[in-house]
Amino acid sequence: MRLLSFLTDIETALVAETPVVDGGAWETSRMVSFHQGLARLTLAPRSGNDFPGGAILIQAFLLSDGSQSVKASLTWSGSPHPFTIAVYSTPRMNWKLEASRIASAFLEGPRQESTGFVTEEHHVPLSASA
Repeated sequence: MRLLSFLTDIETALVAETPVVDGGAWETSRMVSFHQGLARLTLAPRSGNDFPGGAILIQAFLLSDGSQSVKASLTWSGSPHPFTIAVYSTPRMNWKLEASRIASAFLEGPRQESTGFVTEEHHVPLSASA
């Protein structure tokens, strides 16, 4: 998974899932720090629509077993409650589908309280080593 590609997939999914508005529904800006594994997509609604503005912050990192993981923090203008989505890489996982799930969660708007969910269950039994 490449950080900028994943951010682009999220932006593409947002555009695809948003009703058609002349000139597009969003004005977007991006910031990516490959060195720190961080990316941010800032979304401002264009005039003529009532979508909430906000941002999607992506943090990519490797887990101790070497697998990739992403944490997406969704925030909306005027809402004190962020929403966090954790994505864990598995052999059956589809990054474009996960990007679409993050976009859908953003379009659902702010939650009443801070919550989050994990998109892929990843249970590995613990074992002792000598």
